[in-house]
Amino acid sequence: MHALTSSLWTTPPGTGHFPLFVVLLVPTLLIVVGLVNSHLSGWASLAQRYRYDEGYSGERLRFRSAAMRYWGRFGNCLTMGANPHGFFFAMSVPLFPGFPPLFIPWNEICLRRGRFLWTKYVELRLGREPAIPLRISQRLASRLAALAGGAWPREPATGVR
Repeated sequence: MHALTSSLWTTPPGTGHFPLFVVLLVPTLLIVVGLVNSHLSGWASLAQRYRYDEGYSGERLRFRSAAMRYWGRFGNCLTMGANPHGFFFAMSVPLFPGFPPLFIPWNEICLRRGRFLWTKYVELRLGREPAIPLRISQRLASRLAALAGGAWPREPATGVR
């Protein structure tokens, strides 16, 4: 038995055996990367207060992109929704741990518009302490605003943050 176990760890390339360390390494890396990104991006902080385990029943916009703090980029992997009560977002495919679905009431979201080079974006400041930035395209923001109706947050007056 010992010879079989050690041979899986040291199998030479091209022998047809899939090394056991790869089987263990890939899920471990997914877990570690997911948890680190969850904390750095601010998702874990938001989940402490806004975790949403109930099923969201409104219209869902799937495979959307956004950016959060500390280079937390989510490219085509988010599901977002909005209704008059708040903003919903979750991972489209729950591949990484540490990213539970979130639902944040509109009264806990501030809005700011910006521009980076030629791209216009909308930044939603999610929560109050700390306010976590979520940058989305202006086009996506328009679709979410339509779903939210009159509850969509207003941009503060110039010079006020």
